[in-house]
Formats: sequence, structure tokens, C-alpha cells
Amino acid sequence: MSQRLLLGALSALVLALFAGSVLIGPAGLGPRDEVPALFGRGDDLIAMVMQEIRLPRAILGVLLGASLGLAGAAIQGFLRNPLAEPGLIGTSASAALGAVLAIQTGLAAAMPLGLPLAALAGALVSVLLILLLAGSRGGALPLILAGIAISALAGAATSLVLNLSPNPFAANEIIFWMMGSLADRSMLHVWMTLPFFALGAGLLLACGRGLDALTLGEDTAASMGLRMGRLRLALVIGVAALVGSATAVAGAVGFVGLVVPHLLRRAVGASPSRLLPASALGGAAVVLAADIAVRMLAPGRDLKLGVLTALVGAPFFLHLIWRTRGDGA
Repeated sequence: MSQRLLLGALSALVLALFAGSVLIGPAGLGPRDEVPALFGRGDDLIAMVMQEIRLPRAILGVLLGASLGLAGAAIQGFLRNPLAEPGLIGTSASAALGAVLAIQTGLAAAMPLGLPLAALAGALVSVLLILLLAGSRGGALPLILAGIAISALAGAATSLVLNLSPNPFAANEIIFWMMGSLADRSMLHVWMTLPFFALGAGLLLACGRGLDALTLGEDTAASMGLRMGRLRLALVIGVAALVGSATAVAGAVGFVGLVVPHLLRRAVGASPSRLLPASALGGAAVVLAADIAVRMLAPGRDLKLGVLTALVGAPFFLHLIWRTRGDGA
């Protein structure tokens, strides 16, 4: 499939799902009331539902999915491993720790954006630690080891906070937040996410040619003039900006960055530079579809987005492992 046709089809799918996300909800409204209300016409209550609840949720669905899909494709291209996922460098675990501390200390209740800002601070700390631990060399192995160490440390600290929490209500809120959701988000979250999305997407899309060269091996890529240190720095900052901001506003939503690039890899001829924009659009489509599904499957039970993506993504991940095992036999 040509790149233009693929991107066009994915863009059309995202637009259709975006419209569905805006128009589908538990209020039981019809398009005749919803569409005018989206532009501020008609009933004020319906306009508030459309503009302040559904529209931010749909926009964040696009940003979240595009962030995870793009970050997953970039990290898989850099490591040359289709089983790698964006959380490998520890950013999501560190962002989750920052959010957990904000809930436990009461900062999330005291400030409207206290929780996402604390999560972004956690993501920033993870970037600094990765650059400190991985050193100045451009190899992938130090990056993987540093990411695993940071993820383990952040996960242990999160468990410790839950274990020692004297407030059962805070512990309950932490658990539900870590399941991942786009519910009850506002345009404040959208405006906070957009700069980090623009930064991360710009950095990772600019890495496309370097990732293409890297498919020939690090030594060959270096002989072609690729500077591994600069590529790794751009990739770490880009992935951290995307995954950190996504985790900050939506909690932990897993498997999107793993599954989407793998599904689209054959369609782009296994070219990392072509896979990056396709995975961004594919990730947006997957998250929008999953968010619509959680509203339709259990409208009164608040089924979490991260729970659904894990239920669907985990079996797919097991299938990937089984197939990789078969290919290696």
C-alpha cells in the first residue's frame, strides 16, 4: 500500500472515530441537538456537555493515541525490536509516581492541574536520570538498562506509597487513576498537553531518516554519518515528552505503543520513517475506538480505558511472543 493511501485511510478513520467520540455519550442526545450545541447554539446545558466534556475527551483521545503510537514506533525503530514499547525507558512509571505523590500529599486536590503537573515533573526526572545513567555513548544497551532500573525504582516507590498510605480514599483514588481514563478531563488538560505533544512529535518525526539508517546496523549507520548520541538524545526527549504528557492526563494506558506499530509495519514496508506518522494516526484511531467502547459496553460502571486496552493488548502481546518464538525455532 502506498504511503499516501495509507495515511489518507488512517486520517479518514480518525476523523470518523473523532466524530463518533464527540456524538456518543450516556446523555442519550441526538445529532440534531448535539451538532448545533457543539458550536454554542441551542440549549445551554447541551452546549456545556458538548464543549466542556465530550470535545476535550475526544481531542485528548487523539493526542493520547498519537503520542503512544508514535513513541512506540520510534522506540521499536531505535532498538530494532518489535516487542519494545514506550514505557521501556521508565518515563511512564516515573510520571505515574509523580501523580501518585500528588494524590497522596493532597496537591491534586489543592490545585486543578496539580496531578498532571506532578506527573510531568516525574517524567522530567526520569529523562535526567536516563541521560545520567546511560552516559554519553549512543548505544541501545545502556538506554535499556537505565530504563529498566528507573521503571523498577519508580514502581517500587509507587507500591511503597500505596502500602504506607494512611488515607484509604487517597489509595482508592490512586488505584483508579492508574487504570487510565479520559473521563472528566477539560480543555485545561488539552492546552497543557499540546506543547509537549508538539515537542515530542517534532523530535521523533525528525528522527525518521536516522532510524532508517539504523536498520543497517549501528556501525554502518555511523559510517554513513549518523550521530548515535544525538539520535538517542532526541529520541529520549521526544518519547519522554509524549509518554509523560499522555500519562499525566490519562493515567496508565498500555499496549497501544506496542500493538499499533506492529499492525502497521507490513503496510509501510518495515520502513521506520514511514511507520512513524502511520503509527501516530493508528494510535489515535485505536484509543478513540477504545474510549467509545468503554462508554458503550458499560455506560453506568465507569469501565476504565486502560483496563480495556490491557484486556485486548495482552493476548496480542502473547501472540507476538509465540510467533517470535516460532520464527526463531
